[in-house]
Amino acid sequence: MTDEKANHEENTESPGDLSRRDFVSMSVAAGIVAAAGSASAADMPVTETMVTVKTPDGMCDAAYIHPTTGSHPAVIIWPDAFGLRPAMRDIGKRISAEGYSVLVVNPYYRVTKAPGIDITHFSFTNKDDMAKLQGLMGPMNAPGGIEKDAAAFVAFLDQQKEVNKAKKFGTQGYCMGGPLVVRTAAALPDRIGAGGSFHGGGLVTDQPSSPHLLAPKIKARMYFGIASNDDMRQPDAKDKLKEAFGSKAEIEVYSKSLHGWCVADMPAQPGMPIYNKPDAEKAWTKLVALYKAGLV
Repeated sequence: MTDEKANHEENTESPGDLSRRDFVSMSVAAGIVAAAGSASAADMPVTETMVTVKTPDGMCDAAYIHPTTGSHPAVIIWPDAFGLRPAMRDIGKRISAEGYSVLVVNPYYRVTKAPGIDITHFSFTNKDDMAKLQGLMGPMNAPGGIEKDAAAFVAFLDQQKEVNKAKKFGTQGYCMGGPLVVRTAAALPDRIGAGGSFHGGGLVTDQPSSPHLLAPKIKARMYFGIASNDDMRQPDAKDKLKEAFGSKAEIEVYSKSLHGWCVADMPAQPGMPIYNKPDAEKAWTKLVALYKAGLV
């Protein structure tokens, strides 16, 4: 860990899996990408530091990861429901090694420091675990909260010498982070150049606040990677995304992968692993191409 400069404050501190997917979609509506160690075309040395970012709603703990030399386009990573943890920091380190200065945020900072949820003991069938997760998600989904967060994260990154402010920002999200990518791109259309959603939950709902309805506000290139079981559950979502985003987005269904396939520490369901390395690598290739085209 490197010493912090001014503007940094170091923080010391399956198809059958319906309940899980339903919960994530419901929670987000109401209110890749593989881990390090997988094959990558780039291998820049990177530096990781835990930082604290001031937002209108409090102090957000986050991992700031950047190549050890130079200034680079910035990327904001929105984690899945299990929050900021080693697997998400590994994703941050991997995309940073491609030549980006990255902020991996704790989406639950209003309630707790990261990670907030212990993935090794969590069960979506346990009522106490679900109640805890709902308690974390509730404050995050307050109207305008994510938009304020996004602006604060961009302002923080703009202050870092490792960030090339002449370039557009990228943002990527997993599971509940998918719609947060859309909201970020809509809130800051002149700053966000590319956004990637991987097995995003609640992207298309029947509510007026549905993320897909924000498409007219978005100028960024977008990529939506959809899990097979999410597509089975909501087969019209991909069509509504295509209709809303048009040529601004690529929408792709991963027919051999379940919700969560991009994240290496995702708990396996009975008899079926979630993480799918070949498809996670495919999603990674899509993400890298998206950023190369959009962060100019």
